[in-house]
Amino acid sequence: MEYSILFIITIFLIGFIGSFVSGMVGIGGSIIKYPMLLYIPPMLGLTAFTAHEVSGISAVQVLFATIGGVWAYRKGGYLNKTLIIYMGVSILIGSFIGGYGSQMMTSGGVNFVYGILATIAAVMMFVPKKDIDDIPLEQVTFNKWLAAFLAFLVGIGAGIVGAAGAFILVPIMLLVLKIPTRMTIATSLAITFISSIGATTGKILTGQVVFIPAVIMIIASLIASPLGANFGKKVNTKILQWILAILILGTAIKIWLEFL
Repeated sequence: MEYSILFIITIFLIGFIGSFVSGMVGIGGSIIKYPMLLYIPPMLGLTAFTAHEVSGISAVQVLFATIGGVWAYRKGGYLNKTLIIYMGVSILIGSFIGGYGSQMMTSGGVNFVYGILATIAAVMMFVPKKDIDDIPLEQVTFNKWLAAFLAFLVGIGAGIVGAAGAFILVPIMLLVLKIPTRMTIATSLAITFISSIGATTGKILTGQVVFIPAVIMIIASLIASPLGANFGKKVNTKILQWILAILILGTAIKIWLEFL
């Protein structure tokens, strides 16, 4: 693989934009970076990545993007520790199984799983969420075992595509578990960080990570993710939900158009 100046700048910008949005709306950023890495380099005449390479780079990068986001949200009572433990442990197991098992899948299979996840997440994001932001943060309750089970399923799918699954965790937390938006954004970043440990380990063990592009993306993430998180604190929660919904829907449409 050739590493020209244009290639390095392109990978850095993809990482920066994806991580800024990641910090802002509480996702690992793979929902944006996966299609950008897949489609933008060949559009510019640069070396194209395979679906396995994209999922490997995404997995490593998400690990670092979420650290920056969680650090920015560490104060203010937005991190729900019980939710992080129950969903975090389950998603870690699921994402390792998915990340390790993905070596047996074709590129088309990896893209197909991504399309399914993005479609489910897009549908859930557009379902109205009533009065969840009126609940005081200290009074938030949820079904712990349902949360753990759903996180395990999300982990398997997310591990396959090298995402950490936050783009589907966020609508589950908002819609099914009824967690307020800002707590969902902060807590999902922490759960996503745990998930990405499993996915990254599985990808590295099976040789799916191209290290130089991954390092470029990591540098971009560490700069952009805290900036996005701080910006997200100042933006209306309804606007954040709509930004996330539109991003997820656009990605789902793009993936399915490729299939059809």
